[in-house]
Amino acid sequence: MPTMIGPMTDATAPKRSLPEKPVLEGLEAKWGSVWAEEGVYAFRRPATRAEVFSIDTPPPTVSGSLHVGHVFSYTHTDTVARYQRMRGKQVFYPMGWDDNGLPTERRVQNFYGVRCDPSLPYDPDFQPPAKPDPKRQVPISRRNFVELCLELTAVDEQAFEDLWRQLGLSVDWDTLYSTISGESQTVAQRAFLHNHARGEAYLSYAPTLWDVTFQTAVAQAELEAREYPGAYHRVAFHRPDGEKVYIETTRPELLVSVCALIAHPDDERYQPLFGTTVTSPIFGVEVPVLAHPAAEMDKGAGIAMCCTFGDLTDVQWWRELNLPTRTVIGRDGRLQAETPEWIVNAEAYAPLAGKTTFSAREATVAALRESGDLDGDPKATTRMANFFEKGDKPLEIVATRQWYIHNGGRDDDLKARLLARGNELAWTPEHMRYRYENWVGGLNGDWLISRQRFFGVPFPVWYPLDADGEPDYDHPIMADEASLPVDPMTETPAGYRDDQRDVPGGFMADPDVMDTWATSSLTPHIACGWGRDDELFGLTFPMDMAPQAHDIIRTWLFSRIVRANFENDSLPWARATVSGFVMDPDRKKMSKSKGNVVVPTDILDRFGSDAVRWRAAMARPGMDSPFDETQMKVGRRLAMKILNAGKFVLSLAEAPGTLDQVTDPVDRAMLTALADVVRSATAAFDEFEYTGALEAAEGFFWAFCDDYLELVKERAYGGEPAAQASAQAALAIGLGVQLRLFAPFLPFVTEEVWRWTNDSSVHLASWPTADELGAGGDAELLADVAQALIAIRGAKSNAKVSMKAEVARAVFTGPAAVVERLRGIEADLRAVGRIVGEVVWTTAEEPLSVEVVLAETV
Repeated sequence: MPTMIGPMTDATAPKRSLPEKPVLEGLEAKWGSVWAEEGVYAFRRPATRAEVFSIDTPPPTVSGSLHVGHVFSYTHTDTVARYQRMRGKQVFYPMGWDDNGLPTERRVQNFYGVRCDPSLPYDPDFQPPAKPDPKRQVPISRRNFVELCLELTAVDEQAFEDLWRQLGLSVDWDTLYSTISGESQTVAQRAFLHNHARGEAYLSYAPTLWDVTFQTAVAQAELEAREYPGAYHRVAFHRPDGEKVYIETTRPELLVSVCALIAHPDDERYQPLFGTTVTSPIFGVEVPVLAHPAAEMDKGAGIAMCCTFGDLTDVQWWRELNLPTRTVIGRDGRLQAETPEWIVNAEAYAPLAGKTTFSAREATVAALRESGDLDGDPKATTRMANFFEKGDKPLEIVATRQWYIHNGGRDDDLKARLLARGNELAWTPEHMRYRYENWVGGLNGDWLISRQRFFGVPFPVWYPLDADGEPDYDHPIMADEASLPVDPMTETPAGYRDDQRDVPGGFMADPDVMDTWATSSLTPHIACGWGRDDELFGLTFPMDMAPQAHDIIRTWLFSRIVRANFENDSLPWARATVSGFVMDPDRKKMSKSKGNVVVPTDILDRFGSDAVRWRAAMARPGMDSPFDETQMKVGRRLAMKILNAGKFVLSLAEAPGTLDQVTDPVDRAMLTALADVVRSATAAFDEFEYTGALEAAEGFFWAFCDDYLELVKERAYGGEPAAQASAQAALAIGLGVQLRLFAPFLPFVTEEVWRWTNDSSVHLASWPTADELGAGGDAELLADVAQALIAIRGAKSNAKVSMKAEVARAVFTGPAAVVERLRGIEADLRAVGRIVGEVVWTTAEEPLSVEVVLAETV
């Protein structure tokens, strides 16, 4: 357990050492090294789970670049971690790097000028080009490519760690993990084997959303709908009686794969055609006319061709109406070279063979014009198309063999269980729960977890090959759990020899890797030591907090719930805390393409980490926040004020002071008001509302400096002994409490001031409580003081004289209760207002006012 530090006493206070001129510059490096040396943020295993607060920290994608949005959201988490640590919890706060997957591959390709060709042998002496050319990438083996991925991610990871340390994240760096490490691969493969053994993971040959650029399958959660220019083509199908049936399509190139025409069962125009057949133009393929309620009567001609596959509606029709599969578009986005067997007019296919969909579309339209089956000219339109969120071309739907995990998309009972998990989970803010429910409720397919990439966690699976060399996908060979992690591309399954690889009667490795979310969905298991450290897992899982942005509720948050539900029959954590986006001043999301990204190192270097953290903490949970760097100046001003006020108070309060020394009414009032602030900040943090905690602390601090400190400094300098001791004790106690209130937000400046009079870190000090501030003071007196000082200062300002100008006479007029309270601290008011003459107290119904007569005008 950390050493918990409460109020200072004469016995525990070290010798004071106040700097001549405190500065903010250099505090990050100074205290960062001290924290590391002293192990301030180290996780030390306690006896029970109740003594731990564990955080499922989002592992950033190191192949990307950090932006100010990351700085904000990770700061939000860090404020909670620091608060929980000061509440006496052992905080399990690991950091991970999400370094596998497509983003890393793209970065390696561009950085080194290479591309992966799995058919090539490994070259142990390979060196990347001295002058990489992303447009002329050198082909290398899969193993060489993976080695370059690991090499570059190590460089990226260090840059990320340096930034997080500069920001002051109180991470225990001894708990660092990466999603491609051996331990992470073991966890991912073990969980997959368990899912498969329980029937939760399965292999299926089915229509798959496919990105032709990256040559990989795409899951539903990775889709992004975008507008895409196109044109409607009015095309004629032929009835046996010579009549024509017109459909309208934006994808005439798929005419070759049509397997039915579909209309709504209530559409009177087409009811006579249901159960009959028509013939496709050009290709002469006979297809049925069928009814399905998903057809839209008011869209286009009201009847559509079902092709395998143009969109997800085609997949629905194909599955529910048991239509034939006539796929012609391959994984490369081109039409197959061989003429499909179902084509009647084979010569019509020759101009399309091997073409891209764009070229095939042009050729099909030309053929339709020539045959007279195109009615009029195409009409330009803009349609919504599905894109891979990282891709630039619309997705195709091709039939492929992929691994899936059940997620409720095709199982109503499982969907209900996962929705119930969302209700068990605490949410900050609460309304984010509905995003989860909307996503789960709208799922229409299982979670596709395999990817046709290279740098990722391999599936621990092989397939036996029959006498003809064809794989038996129905009887996969699963790795033994004790052998994990395994790479089936280089390792041999039990009972086989390596020379049987890829030969008839032998075996073949599953060539795919797991989707990055399939690994990231296990971050609680990876970080908490599942299967590796049972004691740690028992102390930290289920975790307490899952911070993240709202855009990945559908991916990261949901997928972790799916895996924990299957593996542990529980939630993976108790609470989800959701951050908003950081927008530019025009409230547009920051992105590289828009050129509005703010580089974090720039603002950290210019304004200091505490200033940036202050601005981050002012962004409320779940709320998007516009970025304006001038706000950093406000945070820097606060940090500087803490430095200067700290030095001023500690120079006045020569001894730490004790609560029983605080006897003056205004001193007791200040501590009582501060106790209310402690209660408010504590309540806010307990609800994970860090912004409310900061606002409570900051609002009091400025009043403390501007009003109370000014009011009592003369008495603290040299008043009557008991009165002086009261002021000094109150100042010291008040400063100590406020430093601890600010510590989660401004860790560097609070540590600097705290260490002037303490040997241990403020971040291991106890969170303040109202009890340590005593009771019996009248907090309303502080508000009265603020009003009085405003009036006195206003009078001097209106007279255009210095605030140090003496006052010959002051008349305080206001409600009886206010006058009575202020009358009890007349000595302090005389000192702060430089009132050297008569003070008159009168009562009235109106708010407090002060009439002054300046000495120089008498």
